Amino acid sequence: MSAVHLLLLLLPLVSAQTFHWGSCPTPEVQPDFNLSQYLGLWYEIEKLPAFFERGTCIEANYTLNDDGTVRVLNSQLQDGEVNVAEGTAVVLSETEPAKLGVRFSIFSPRGPYWVLSTDYTNYSVVYSCTGFLSVFHVDFAWILSRSRSLPQQTVAQAKDLMTRQNIEVCKMKATNQTGCWDN
Repeated sequence: MSAVHLLLLLLPLVSAQTFHWGSCPTPEVQPDFNLSQYLGLWYEIEKLPAFFERGTCIEANYTLNDDGTVRVLNSQLQDGEVNVAEGTAVVLSETEPAKLGVRFSIFSPRGPYWVLSTDYTNYSVVYSCTGFLSVFHVDFAWILSRSRSLPQQTVAQAKDLMTRQNIEVCKMKATNQTGCWDN
């Protein structure tokens, strides 16, 4: 199958994503990443569009499993109901613990979850990219917070960090964190 045919088959899948020609960028990740400090509840402040995140009040809760993997519990409010997706994350390399792989089904491959920057108590900048035969790639990016809001200066600094790492942020959208089940 030619790359053009593959692209035509995959276009419906990537229509709600951020699609780019060429290979994925390779941004630097958080040095000396500490997974245990990262665990806990994070709220989504802004993101690149993702087909699996169409609701409001989006949050992720990370807890350590007995086997050393991380339980990922993503929640969002959609059509008046709380939708939850549960997955598992693993550290992909002990030398770069800020590069995790996450999946939400045993039948799917692990997707990259790279923590580019975090102070563990206020904000986190996360990036994920999957390339297809070096012809094109689909990426995701998130600005997360320990509270349902972040100062605009922090959001701007997070976007600047991504831009310096060759990640396009022009399509990032704010996540509505009002009217949530806990506020």
